[in-house]
Amino acid sequence: MARIAYHDADAEAFAATRHLTDDGLTAWRAAVARHLTPRSGMRLLDLGAGTGSWARAFTDWFPGVEVVAVEPSAAMRARCVFAPLVAGDAGHLPLAGGSVDGAWLSTVIHHVPDLAATARELRRVLRPGAPVLIRSAFAGRHEAITLFDYFPEAVRVLDTYPSIADVGAAFAAAGFATAAVEAVPQVTAPSLREAAAGLRREAHTPLQLITDAEYAAGIQRLREAARTVDSPVVDALDLLVLR
Repeated sequence: MARIAYHDADAEAFAATRHLTDDGLTAWRAAVARHLTPRSGMRLLDLGAGTGSWARAFTDWFPGVEVVAVEPSAAMRARCVFAPLVAGDAGHLPLAGGSVDGAWLSTVIHHVPDLAATARELRRVLRPGAPVLIRSAFAGRHEAITLFDYFPEAVRVLDTYPSIADVGAAFAAAGFATAAVEAVPQVTAPSLREAAAGLRREAHTPLQLITDAEYAAGIQRLREAARTVDSPVVDALDLLVLR
């Protein structure tokens, strides 16, 4: 099971606030292209596709690439902006063996209950040499994410997520090797003021899992800073590539 339920309230908040703009996606397009080498006829698995924003971006960026979007949450699927989107989870992928040329997991790996089983299932469906691209905030790597500047109590939640080493070890047991780790910058919001105005607790797992008092204190810090800081919010999440 996921760390949070992703019922209607969570899915609605995610759909409303977690989609990046074209500016925010620029560096991710380049990073994906470096490690995936997109080509016409390629099949890409988007595992934990959520409301479909990444699947839609891939088809816009890379003409001829077929995206297979898989999402376990019915509430997320109901809000999807991409079709087709099919039900499935990391341990039970509705795909034939050796049928995809790459896998993308965005802010999903911390919801996976069994990393080893996920690695084995991805090994089953991927063609030999195909990459797994994991976009995530990993345990111990919060410094480049603005959210944790204002909600430092949420770092303790992040530190229960898998680390890069944890994921690497679980995937190594299924025959994968770590090919790259890079921090990819993204424009998360045009300004801190807009980030504060649009923040929805239900859209962020670390914020749901701190106390109400801790969340209220963080909101106060964020709003105070937003009065004087007017620069874009630039964060860096990690991209872990395994083959």
